[in-house]
Amino acid sequence: MPNASTYDRILDALERILLRTGSAQVTLEAVANEADVSKGGLLYHFPSKDALLIGLASRLGDRADAQLSAALAAGSSIAEFYLQSPDTTAETELQVYRSLIAALHTVDGQNHQLRDAVTKVLRGWDEQLRAEIPDPVQAEIVRLAGDGIYLSALLGLPLPDPDVHRLVVERLTQTGSAS
Repeated sequence: MPNASTYDRILDALERILLRTGSAQVTLEAVANEADVSKGGLLYHFPSKDALLIGLASRLGDRADAQLSAALAAGSSIAEFYLQSPDTTAETELQVYRSLIAALHTVDGQNHQLRDAVTKVLRGWDEQLRAEIPDPVQAEIVRLAGDGIYLSALLGLPLPDPDVHRLVVERLTQTGSAS
């Protein structure tokens, strides 16, 4: 079992580099320097650059799953979770955002395993929406609306008025459950 603090420090360093410069500047040396670990220490946890990037995608999936589980435990439906207006001040959400942005910066056609890992997370959400909402068109509308809300938050664009957003969620989830 890897030392969680060192393992996470390395992945945090990778995220910072990806966000700052994109995947072209990611080297094992740069990540080790950013994480303040030796290259040998980095290689102990991640034997290659691909393993490092796949570790990032795995952490993205773990963070997303934890966030979804918490929402479901609090009584939200999958559609309500997907349509939520992100709380950009919550640390868990910021971690998910950072991971998603960092992972997507690497999806440039050069690392198919990472692209596949990110796609797996997104497909998992899509499959859960489709299982909850029997009408495939309604499920797709919910997914597209949720993607738009999430993208707006990621880009720092204005989010919908809270009252209008609540009405959108109500309408989409009522239609989805009534189908």
